[in-house]
Amino acid sequence: MRKLLVRLGLIAAVLALVGGCAGKSGEENDVGGDFTFVSPGGQTRIFYPQDERGTVRGLSGPDLLKEGEQIGLDDFKGKVVVLNIWGSWCGPCRAEADDLQAVQDKLGPQGAQVLGIDVRDSRSAAQDFHRDRGLTYPSIFDPSGRTLLQLKNFPRATVPATIVLDRQHRVAAIFLTEMLQDELMPQVQKVLDEKR
Repeated sequence: MRKLLVRLGLIAAVLALVGGCAGKSGEENDVGGDFTFVSPGGQTRIFYPQDERGTVRGLSGPDLLKEGEQIGLDDFKGKVVVLNIWGSWCGPCRAEADDLQAVQDKLGPQGAQVLGIDVRDSRSAAQDFHRDRGLTYPSIFDPSGRTLLQLKNFPRATVPATIVLDRQHRVAAIFLTEMLQDELMPQVQKVLDEKR
């Protein structure tokens, strides 16, 4: 319980710092503009209306399972992308991996794609995590957090975190907490059902 309270306190501090350093909610996220993370009021679940979404551009990095290859958002044009920031060392990440796989299995045929970003990890530990759980969705190997820097102002210490991007790769929702299938699936489905 003490560890949980310490973790929640750290998350709240990071969110307060990030929220305090950024501008007003939405001002950087004008339609057609680039995404800059803002956490209004320290919320851990943030939803953006279509007319206030900022675009994530050029996010890419080394493929976890295919050494020497790169993978990124440009590989999934026209798809709703569920970015999941995880590490093999993270307990909640272990709990949500099967749920993310379920989202991929059930909503992949409709145009959804889960893309992991593995942080602060060794390649062998992350690959074992991926294989042991039978995960079929790809991940970017990002031990230094360089790929996360492409998400402007995003709190790099928040793991796990999930970001739902619409088909234009604009940020529709952010979850700075563990996400299970029964919560995530309806949110991804809602974005899949949006008119383009």
